[in-house]
Amino acid sequence: MADTPTVDQLMLQIAEQYATLSRQLKIIATYVEQHRSSLMLERISDIAEHCDVQPSAIVRFAKQFGFSGFSEMQAVFRDAYTAQAIPSQNYQQRIRKLIDAKPTPLTGGSMAREFIAASRSGLDELLNGMDDVQFDAAVKLLQKAENIYVIGVRRSFPIASYIVYALQHTNKRVHLLSGLGGMIREQIRSIGKNDVVIAISFTPYGKETQACVRLAHHHQAKSLVITDSQLSPLARHASVLLTVKEGSAFAFRSLTNAMCLCQALFIALAYRLELNVEETGAIEGYDE
Repeated sequence: MADTPTVDQLMLQIAEQYATLSRQLKIIATYVEQHRSSLMLERISDIAEHCDVQPSAIVRFAKQFGFSGFSEMQAVFRDAYTAQAIPSQNYQQRIRKLIDAKPTPLTGGSMAREFIAASRSGLDELLNGMDDVQFDAAVKLLQKAENIYVIGVRRSFPIASYIVYALQHTNKRVHLLSGLGGMIREQIRSIGKNDVVIAISFTPYGKETQACVRLAHHHQAKSLVITDSQLSPLARHASVLLTVKEGSAFAFRSLTNAMCLCQALFIALAYRLELNVEETGAIEGYDE
């Protein structure tokens, strides 16, 4: 192709065209988004097997976005991620092989170390993939907001609760959309065009969170979406989109990256608001 896009530009193109893709191509698009840091290591047959499609569908997907074939598309990911992705991937593989090689059941300590290592690897990926432009846009969005509504359900609820706690140490009016009594719609109905909803959700994406983003859009409010993919259903109405992929071990995803990102958002907002952020430990005479 004449002008080779960057990975971010390609993923933006995929996100823009996602709704019009066939079912097979949507499956491939989701796979590409979720495995973008390791795609340059995979064979077309492996990707086809994971997506339960024929290799020709992978080629068709690449041509959909202007490439001559899979190899040319794969080169975009190889050029962007070889330096940073291979060490992390090999480190994870070494840990996995070490665990698989153990003839006896794992101890609690070894399981903890595996999970900590996965979380640390996830933080490295968060750092390497940090989008400064989007992050700064998120801070500005919160700075201008008259009211901030926060929604996160199930595994995202602790993250939502934390950012509400942190933001309450600013002069912003902050509301946790808890859905207590099934009243999420009632809790968000007063949102206005000068307000922001922070929506936090990861696959399979909470229906309540999606509903809040749609309602915010209907009321002309802004949305700061924190999710795991540009192809997330929440991305459609996002004013600002921050993507977070968590490290995982034993089929259990951590919350480390999302929690770290939310802490960084609060600190950056507090700095911009020229706040004196008190030492955590004693606030208004109460210990945490």
